Amino acid sequence: MSERESESQRLLAGLVRPFPDFPSPGVVFRDITPLLKDPIAFGAMIDIWEDHLKTRYSMVDYIAGLDARGFLFGPVLAQRLGIGFVLIRKKGKLPGPTKSVSYDLEYGQAELEIQSDALKPGEKVILVDDLLATGGTMRAACELIQKLKADVLECSVVIELKSLQGAEKLKPVPVYSLLQYN
Repeated sequence: MSERESESQRLLAGLVRPFPDFPSPGVVFRDITPLLKDPIAFGAMIDIWEDHLKTRYSMVDYIAGLDARGFLFGPVLAQRLGIGFVLIRKKGKLPGPTKSVSYDLEYGQAELEIQSDALKPGEKVILVDDLLATGGTMRAACELIQKLKADVLECSVVIELKSLQGAEKLKPVPVYSLLQYN
C-alpha cells in the first residue's frame, strides 16, 4: 500500500463513528454517515477502490450493488471504471422477470432479487456493499450472480467485521475491505 493510500485509509477510519450497544447490547455499530458527508473522504474512498480494482483485474464488466448501501458506492465506482452498474434488491422491488435467492437472517429469512436479463453468462462482476458481517447477504448475492451464469470476481466492502468471519462463507470468492474491525 502506498503512503497516499495509507493516509487516505486513516482519513476514512477517522470518520467512521462507533456506537456501542446499537442496535442491541454488545454490538458496536460502525456509522459511515460522516464519511458520506465529507466529499474529500468520499472521493479518497472511491480512489482507493478504483486503484485496487484496476490493479487487480484486467477485465470487469459490471459492478453489482446490494440494496441499499451498495447503491451509494457502486454507481460512482462503475462510472469511474467506465462500466455499468447492476442492482441487487430486496424481494418485490424490481420490475420484470427476476431471479431470487432466499437466505437466513438472525430471526427469519429474507430474499434478494436481480433482473433475469441483468447479466449474460461469463460476464465478470464485482459485488459492492457497505459492510460484511456474517456474510449471509453477500453469499446470497453471489448465488444470484451465479444463477445468471456470470462470474463473481470479488466481494468488495467499505467495512469488514473480521470477528464474524463473513469472508469464510464467501470462499472461494475473494473479499476486499477498505477498513477492518474485530
